[in-house]
Amino acid sequence: MTRRHGLIALSALVGAALAVALAIVTSAGARAQQLVADLSSHLIAITTGFTGTEVVLFGSTDGPADVAVVVTGPRTTATVRRKSRVAGIWVNRDKVIFDQVPSYYVVATNRPLEQFVRTPILERHQIGLEHLRMEPKEPATAGTLADYRAALIRTKQRGGLYGVTHGQVSFLGARLFRTNIYFPANVPTGLYNVEVFLIRDGDVLSAQTTPLVVSKVGFSAEVFEFARSQPFSYGLAAALGALLAGWLAGTVFRRV
Repeated sequence: MTRRHGLIALSALVGAALAVALAIVTSAGARAQQLVADLSSHLIAITTGFTGTEVVLFGSTDGPADVAVVVTGPRTTATVRRKSRVAGIWVNRDKVIFDQVPSYYVVATNRPLEQFVRTPILERHQIGLEHLRMEPKEPATAGTLADYRAALIRTKQRGGLYGVTHGQVSFLGARLFRTNIYFPANVPTGLYNVEVFLIRDGDVLSAQTTPLVVSKVGFSAEVFEFARSQPFSYGLAAALGALLAGWLAGTVFRRV
């Protein structure tokens, strides 16, 4: 069994246990609340050997319903460039800068969205990639924006940072549900919002937002902070380190 498969199996056991515990401890409160949800961990610690991880989301509803989970990372500015061939060389020509772009965005549901929720609701809550709002900093034609927006989403998907999965939310009985949220090795740091929507008869009846922090810890965090606060010194140290490594390698090969 691979390490990731072992983590998935372990997270499944943890999620099931937490969901059962949630049902027992909050059974009285769950009757009054339409939706109760929480995470197995509210902190993802990125160390030097970080290769990705999973967080279990578990919860309870007040009865049969559909659930959509939306995880949004810190919003940032993203530049999308289009290359053109000039004198036989591919160069960057045109570009569109989008503002307030989620650095990470995934949606998990118990079944396809179009089967249980109306499009205006999806647009209002930005559920689904086609309903994610990303505004350009400068005006552009609708066709141009659509092309650049699609290119940005494809790039994020290739990096494992954007995705929509149907059937990833599973129900344990009529009320308890759980899902695994995977964060790849290149996940950006910052504050994430994990939104859970309870949907019935095409409308959102209840929603809950839970924070999640992705942070560097240990030696990697110290290096990151040094590079951010003193970029010149970091660049000089990196250059000296590369020169030293090259000199040592040359010395070793000459002796061999």
